[in-house]
Amino acid sequence: MEALVRLSPVSLSALVICGTLFLIAAYYLGSWRAPNINTRFGVLVKVLLLVCLSCLAIATFFHAAANPMNHRGAPVSFSYILLREPSNDSASILRRLEAEFMKAAAEKGSQGYMSYYADDSVEVPNNSPLIQGKAEIAKGMDFLDDKNNRLTWTPVGADISSSGDLGYTYGNYEFHAKDKEGKPVVQYGKYTSIWKRQKDGSWKVVLDMGNASPEPK
Repeated sequence: MEALVRLSPVSLSALVICGTLFLIAAYYLGSWRAPNINTRFGVLVKVLLLVCLSCLAIATFFHAAANPMNHRGAPVSFSYILLREPSNDSASILRRLEAEFMKAAAEKGSQGYMSYYADDSVEVPNNSPLIQGKAEIAKGMDFLDDKNNRLTWTPVGADISSSGDLGYTYGNYEFHAKDKEGKPVVQYGKYTSIWKRQKDGSWKVVLDMGNASPEPK
């Protein structure tokens, strides 16, 4: 039920002011109309009126101070922004992509491998000049089309920037192949890949580098 009457700040202020004026008028009117009133009673009345006036004055002051309509200037608010910290959960995105990346290379060869590279990617191979552009990098990846060759890698670390559009992975790789005599050989190494979120929301490798490692014991 909406039977309660709510006083607005303006009506409440007016009520306080009117009450104060009424008490002042009662005080002086009582002193003028009843000059011969009992001294103790008169003093008591005066004290009570002064107390009431003081309370009303204090209440009026605090009410006016609390009323935002009485403050000049733009309202001031205090807030803070929580900076987003890098999350280990976000790094799992790149770990998952690494697994899909390797699966695509195993199933589709060089085409599957290069599908995870950006058009403007850069390759920094071991003991060779850097290679710029996806098309140029693809020219040297046809060895993945040979079923005797198998490239596998395992990410050790991964992270994504707080902006959420740049990340990296690093880890170890193994390249399994056969020599001219048909004997299996394994090459070991380590790699670092820089990933960047593309305009369509997908993640692509924009820089990849690697170098050889000794055979693990």
